[in-house]
Amino acid sequence: MNYPEKYRYTKEHEWVGLEGDTATIGITFHAQKELGDIVFVDLPKLGATVEKGKALGSVESVKAVSDIYAPVSGEVVAINEDLSSAPEKLNEDPHGAAWLVKVKVAGPAEFNSLLAVADYQTYVGAES
Repeated sequence: MNYPEKYRYTKEHEWVGLEGDTATIGITFHAQKELGDIVFVDLPKLGATVEKGKALGSVESVKAVSDIYAPVSGEVVAINEDLSSAPEKLNEDPHGAAWLVKVKVAGPAEFNSLLAVADYQTYVGAES
């Protein structure tokens, strides 16, 4: 799998893209592959505050329910409403159309501390 170089990654298998002060957050290809068929996504409400390292929602698959951890802190400014009626999009396009939330971040420091693509791929390789 080719992971987009423009994103940063977490060891909990979330990805983050930063444009200005808005971070788009999703789960990685590796995460959706491990979960299997995704059947439900629970996301925070607009305006909610998320804190780096704390659960911001969950993803339910036929195998298990897994928490999604906020890779950055900030305020939720957008939610991918498409996932409420079509959670399987996370299996089809985890690094694109199936983003989860957008968060207005206070600064780039938390983003910059996340894993670069090469480091994440090494981590995923070591995990399997």
